[in-house]
Amino acid sequence: MRTTPRVRAVLMWVAGLACGRPGGDHVATDAPLAIIDAHIHTDFTGEPEPSSRIPYSREELAEQMAAAGVVGAVAHTDAEGGGYADLSAAGVIHCAGVGVPVAVQRIAEGLRSGRYRCLKIYLGYVHHYAADPAYEPAYRLAAEYEVPVVFHTGDTYSSGGKLKYADPMTIDDVAVDHPNVRFVIAHAGNPWIQSAAEVAYKNPNVVLEASALMLGNASTTDPAWVDRYVTQSISWIFGYIEDPSKLLFGSDWPLIDIPSYVEAYKRAIPREHWQAVFHDNAVRTFRMAR
Repeated sequence: MRTTPRVRAVLMWVAGLACGRPGGDHVATDAPLAIIDAHIHTDFTGEPEPSSRIPYSREELAEQMAAAGVVGAVAHTDAEGGGYADLSAAGVIHCAGVGVPVAVQRIAEGLRSGRYRCLKIYLGYVHHYAADPAYEPAYRLAAEYEVPVVFHTGDTYSSGGKLKYADPMTIDDVAVDHPNVRFVIAHAGNPWIQSAAEVAYKNPNVVLEASALMLGNASTTDPAWVDRYVTQSISWIFGYIEDPSKLLFGSDWPLIDIPSYVEAYKRAIPREHWQAVFHDNAVRTFRMAR
C-alpha cells in the first residue's frame, strides 16, 4: 500500500524533472569515504573495453579503485565460471555465474572453498525467467550457504538477450517463494527502475544497485544527460524505497569509469546516507570483512 512519504517522493521526483534537478542539492565533497563497489568484472583482456574504451586490465582497475576510494568489490564471473581473478588482497570477492543447467557441483565446491561468496544469474542473456524451476538448485545452494543471489535485470549488453526474461518485476515471485534467500537486483532494472524499486520496497529480502545506467566516463559526458538519466534516476529510486539500507553502489566496471560514477551517484544521495549506500549495505548483504 502506498504511504504518504512515498507519494511525496514521487512528487519530488516529478518536480525535479521539471527543474532539471534530482530531489535535492546533494553536492559531492572530498570527504574520505571507504567504498564497496558491488558490481565489477575481472576477465581481464588487456584491451580497451569496446564500448567504454576503458583499458580492461588489473592495473587500470587498481588505479580506478584507488582514485575512487574503493576498498572492496564484488566481481561477477560468467555463466560458466569464467572471468575469475584472485584479487582477495584488494578486498574483491566473486559471485559464481549461474547457467542452465545449474552447475551444482562446481558452484558448491566454490562456495565451500570461499572462491565464491554469492551467485549471479544473467536474466535476459540466459532465456529463462527467474522463477523457472531450472534455477531452483541455485536458490537451494544460496539458502544452504547463506549467500545472496544477484540478478542481471533490464537492458542487455547483447542484442541476443531477450528482455522479457530481464524484467525486474519477475523477481517478486522468487523473493516471495524464497524468503530466506537474499536477492540483489543489478542495474536497478534499468530502464524499468520503477518496477525494480517496487520489488525492493515490498520484499524484505531484496536490495538493489544502480550500476551501468550509462557507459563510459561520466565526467566527460554531457552533464545534463548524466543528471537526467543517472543522478535523477538514482535519486528517484532512493526516495521511493524509503529505506537507505536497500540501495548499494555498483559501477559495472569496465563499462563505466568508477571515480566519475561515484560522483554522479553521490549527487543522488543525501550525504548522511553515503556511508550506508557506498559501504555498509554491501558489507551486510555480501558479508564482507570491510
